[in-house]
Amino acid sequence: MGQDRETADLPSNRIDTTVPSVARAYDAALGGKDNYEVDRQLLAQLNQAVPEVNIIAVSNRAFLTRAVRFLAGKAGIDQFLDCGSGLPTAENTHQVAQRINPDAQVVYVDNDPVVLAHGRALLEENDRTRLIGANIFEPDEVLKNDVVTTTLDFSRPLALMHVATLHHHSEAEGMPPAQVLQAYIDAIPSGSYVVFSHFFDPENEHSPIAHRVQAILNQSISRGFFRTRSELEEMLAGLELMDPGIVVNDQWWPTGPRTEPMPAAGNCIVAAVGRKP
Repeated sequence: MGQDRETADLPSNRIDTTVPSVARAYDAALGGKDNYEVDRQLLAQLNQAVPEVNIIAVSNRAFLTRAVRFLAGKAGIDQFLDCGSGLPTAENTHQVAQRINPDAQVVYVDNDPVVLAHGRALLEENDRTRLIGANIFEPDEVLKNDVVTTTLDFSRPLALMHVATLHHHSEAEGMPPAQVLQAYIDAIPSGSYVVFSHFFDPENEHSPIAHRVQAILNQSISRGFFRTRSELEEMLAGLELMDPGIVVNDQWWPTGPRTEPMPAAGNCIVAAVGRKP
């Protein structure tokens, strides 16, 4: 497995518990234990603005699970590049994919020190799962990484996952989000799939929710940008979107009928899966 090489860039002592982390706040929303008071305070602020924020987090993870299940099953994809993987919790990409195909290879990418520290345990328990420390908003840094190039076969289709990642990246810093995603899409072979979710400004009566959450996030180190449908369509340009296209998370291949009304905030995050022609 070459674990020494694969963990060489995973920091262990650079965790700043005074600054909130998106990954740790998300972990708290999912009921995890790998978070600190500063992360729970950020989550509490979000909950005050949008009481359904925990529901949104669970909904986002459920979308990821359904998408990976589709790709590993019906689509026959057996290799996954999961950018911005976050903390290991229940139903990670490798668990879902390898339940269907035990030979599926998964490379996780993140630069949060807590995520990377926990990655050591993840690597030890699964020899078809890797984790690298890299900036997912610098595609070359990820795509040229030795672990990525030796684990994944870019001569055949793979799944690129940017689930709840690009809404933390600003047009003002470095490569704009649409160009970031396009750089990844250009690098993956024909027949590959892109799994995508993103904060959404629906430009209707639900927009004030998006604006409130964005204001809270942008007052912290975390940041978050709610983009319009036209902006998201630009990011996914050139892909063949699987039915039902760009929809709110819960409407992408739901496992059954909705028995309760969707929280208003559920209209402020959307998902899509696209195939590269």
